[in-house]
Amino acid sequence: MAMEFDFIIIGAGSAGCVLADKLTACGRHRVLLVEAGGSDLHPWVKIPLGYGFTFSDPAVNWRYTAAPDPGLQGREGYWPRGKVIGGSSSINAMAYMRGLPHDFDDWQAAGATGWGWDTVRPSFETLESNDEPAADGTRQRRGSGPVLVTDMRERMHPFTRNFLNAAQEMGWPVQDDLNADPGEGLGYVRSTVRGGRRWSAADAFLRPALKRPNLHVVRNALVEKILLKGRRATGIRFRRGGKTAEARAAREVILSAGAVNSPQLLQLSGIGPAEMLKSHGLEVQHHLPEVGRGLQDHLAVSHFFWANAATLNASLGSRAGQMAAGLRYLLTRRGPLSVPVNQCSGFARTEGAALPDVQVYCNPASYATLPNGKPQVDRNSGFLLCVQPCRPTSRGEISLRSANPAEAPLIQPNSLATEEDRSTALRASRLLQQLAATPAITSVTRARRAPDIADMDDTALLEDFRARAGTVYHPSCTCRMGTDASTSVLDGRLRVHGLAGLRVIDASAFPNITSGNTNAPTMMLAARAADMVLEDTKTAACAAE
Repeated sequence: MAMEFDFIIIGAGSAGCVLADKLTACGRHRVLLVEAGGSDLHPWVKIPLGYGFTFSDPAVNWRYTAAPDPGLQGREGYWPRGKVIGGSSSINAMAYMRGLPHDFDDWQAAGATGWGWDTVRPSFETLESNDEPAADGTRQRRGSGPVLVTDMRERMHPFTRNFLNAAQEMGWPVQDDLNADPGEGLGYVRSTVRGGRRWSAADAFLRPALKRPNLHVVRNALVEKILLKGRRATGIRFRRGGKTAEARAAREVILSAGAVNSPQLLQLSGIGPAEMLKSHGLEVQHHLPEVGRGLQDHLAVSHFFWANAATLNASLGSRAGQMAAGLRYLLTRRGPLSVPVNQCSGFARTEGAALPDVQVYCNPASYATLPNGKPQVDRNSGFLLCVQPCRPTSRGEISLRSANPAEAPLIQPNSLATEEDRSTALRASRLLQQLAATPAITSVTRARRAPDIADMDDTALLEDFRARAGTVYHPSCTCRMGTDASTSVLDGRLRVHGLAGLRVIDASAFPNITSGNTNAPTMMLAARAADMVLEDTKTAACAAE
């Protein structure tokens, strides 16, 4: 006999944890949260610098591989995605970036009514609690939201000052808070870290919700299908421990499995492009051609340099240094392991751009990823300069490889497919070339590492981008909001076009990718969407409690 709930949420990631909290808050609704992965109580999940080890760990990671990408010289990109309580918020780099105002105004223009900047900004502010250094050397808290956003500048490596000096030489403002004054400028990255430990969506939202008797969580369960009765979603079928079970939803099924798995599960349920579904022997329940299409992601290219001053490599580049850093972290939760590696970032305008169109990363370390996925920090001091175009126009696709729910979907990024994207990639590389040539950077550069960006002309810069650029793990837009079923999957309230009782609430719902890191806008989207769910089920009083 199927279990009965009011709401079923598929996926305990950044969005699913927010929904679980908000939909159970008033106590009136029975909520089932189903997660394919297991517990997030894993040492490398909680240690901020530990994401270098969860990057390839099958215990917490789907470890997807994209199809050969013609725009990137046929290379197959590695796509880590969280398969664990907290989802990708449990394995990401913890950078908290809202994005830029025009990102959300573009959402509104794309048909996501009510999602413009003036509307979403208060939602961000409600979510956030900022932990900042005070003038007297103590810490102060601004805001009272569940998402702790920590200013860690006093823990940043001293070498980062060179990056801020270079920004000023480039004519970029040095920002105190990249979220409070979104626009052009470089600054210290604020991170979802609390007390030297990762503060994931599971920490912020799910753990408080677990104290409520009306929330039921099932882990290590693979949802195989959304059940439909006519044009209404009525429940799910899932497999756990070799056994199949069903659960029924009296009100709604909410899909929050992420930009890769949400479209995959819709397609497995017979919702998507009819011809593709038929090709895998699936019965078409609802022809919705844009399911899985519209995939967008950020691509970045990095250049490494040997330094003539100490960087993080001096602490972490040797076995002895790593052991000392580990002991310090265990005793004090401080030191190199307590700070994410992305220490400086911000937005900049390339030549001719009216608005910031690239994100710059500057890290006080040089490192490589070994074939087994483990990080290897260089023994000698070095640093990294990196740039990513913010708003690509190329669109890829997520589709089925087969009708087997356990088989990974086909990821086709379709990178650099438009002339606009190729032009932006070239201008972004030129900008990085200029940054590397600033006095602040050249003064601390012992040697430039191959490929040497200083010696590249435009042709070489673009070819280098094609040869080495890779995802920074921000897939989105595969079930995007819009005006109708011919151009989108969802309406502005995250409801699947043409079906009742079914929503998709995660980064796949973005109409366009945001300019920066996507975890913050995903949590904001889920918080606003939860209010919509409660309003639409005529329980607005519950939403206000």
